[in-house]
Amino acid sequence: MLKKKRYQILGLIFGSVVINYLDRTNISVAASEMSDSLQLSKVQLGLIFSAFGWTYVSLQIPGGIIVDKVRARVLYSVMLFFWSVVTILQSMVSSFAALIGLRAAIGVFEAPSYPCNNAIVSSWFPENERATAIAVYTSGQFIGLAFLYPILATIQSYMGWRGLFIVSGIIGILWAVIWYIFYRDPDKHKSISEEELALIRKGGGIHREVKSNAWNWSDLKKAFLYRKLWGLYIGQFCMGSVTIFFLTWFPTYLVEFRGLDFIKSGFLASIPFLAAFAGILLAGYTSDQLVKKGYSVEVSRKAPVLTGLLLSMCILGANYTDNTAWIIFFLTISFFGNGLSSINWIFVSLLAPKHLIGLIGGVFNLIGGLSAIVIPVAIGYFVDRGDFAPALILITGLCILGFLSILLVMGKIKRIEIPNT
Repeated sequence: MLKKKRYQILGLIFGSVVINYLDRTNISVAASEMSDSLQLSKVQLGLIFSAFGWTYVSLQIPGGIIVDKVRARVLYSVMLFFWSVVTILQSMVSSFAALIGLRAAIGVFEAPSYPCNNAIVSSWFPENERATAIAVYTSGQFIGLAFLYPILATIQSYMGWRGLFIVSGIIGILWAVIWYIFYRDPDKHKSISEEELALIRKGGGIHREVKSNAWNWSDLKKAFLYRKLWGLYIGQFCMGSVTIFFLTWFPTYLVEFRGLDFIKSGFLASIPFLAAFAGILLAGYTSDQLVKKGYSVEVSRKAPVLTGLLLSMCILGANYTDNTAWIIFFLTISFFGNGLSSINWIFVSLLAPKHLIGLIGGVFNLIGGLSAIVIPVAIGYFVDRGDFAPALILITGLCILGFLSILLVMGKIKRIEIPNT
């Protein structure tokens, strides 16, 4: 029987994604208690939430370049170790400025993580398994947090917000050691069978080598010239805004503006994340099935994304009820929709010129990542006035904008042809 070492590697990536999002979002669990301890305003809290995005977004393209130059075994271990150390350092802060600096530092060390994930999957999986592999590790951000939220809330209830950062950081350091011990590229892995290695290579697995050719900076202009691409970029920003709300302000919304018990809010907060996990897996499966059944690329690829954006608008319903069950229902449907729309990376490969797919993907991720900077601050200004309702109206408006951008601005799915000069 053919050993499937590549699935063990996928398990390592999945675990790394869970820890990645643990250290991005533990501050949202700590926010309420931390704000009281450090006397932070809601505007300051919004700035702290967004600080991660400042560096994470700005370093997307440089992070991708680093991934091409350093082997994943070393790079991922170093990233994990340093962002985990910075996570622990957050437990020692006593000022707004220190928190801003440390959150920005986490963004620096996590910036290459997703380009690295993609490179690893491209090396370890044949093309006909790659989409499933990407869906599995991406789902780690949702399923991991679904189970982690109640655990994190419980840790904080016993150890305080400072203890929460310490525990999170220690977990990351241990995982960095595990990664270094067990990860190897396919050509360096001693226990991979010749049959599996041949299957990977025959199926299009990419043998990673250091690239010596210089990148053409004039190509950057081309990434901003086309309406189709702007429709995609705007759509990604809008979808990202929904995700960022759940990763940052959601626990504060439940505790401070809906009056839920902190432990109870941790368990309730896990429900939308489980829904988002189901959404992303359902979207990938449904989209591929529609293709196999002969539906057009317009229907098979756009339908899950557009349906997801429509469902994401349900977040507005939470403004019109005080019943906890209905609040969680509307937020769950919204995040389920966000999971459906999360397959929009497929549009990069369908629209971008073949020789610019990497660059277009970088710009796509950069503009989408701007939501991590803008949205936490914008919500902070809204809620500083004592009302969360305008924040949910903002998110709903962005879902409408994203829907129109994908449907009308991006228009027909057709690859942009540019001569590779």
